[in-house]
Amino acid sequence: MNTAVTKQDRIGARVPHDVYETLCRAAQLSGATVNQFLVQAALKEAQQVIEREEVIRLGPRDWQWLLELMEKPFKPNARLQAAIEHYQKARNADEDNTFRWEP
Repeated sequence: MNTAVTKQDRIGARVPHDVYETLCRAAQLSGATVNQFLVQAALKEAQQVIEREEVIRLGPRDWQWLLELMEKPFKPNARLQAAIEHYQKARNADEDNTFRWEP
């Protein structure tokens, strides 16, 4: 019989006594231990921070605009084309460049 053992790490924090009492009360009211309450609250906040920083949300109008741009991208103007060519020449001239991929 295989039983999976999950690795667990410890987190500790020192807080003022009034903060500790507030956390204990909240944990008791939610039917959890202080440790369970802290982990659940911290995990929820961590997930919100990650989503806020990594997920881009668009409304229907902006989503449609983005889809149209991807289907029919703008042609580069003269200045952008010159910048692309300048970048490619500089990249190819760099002897120490490890990124020499050509499409």
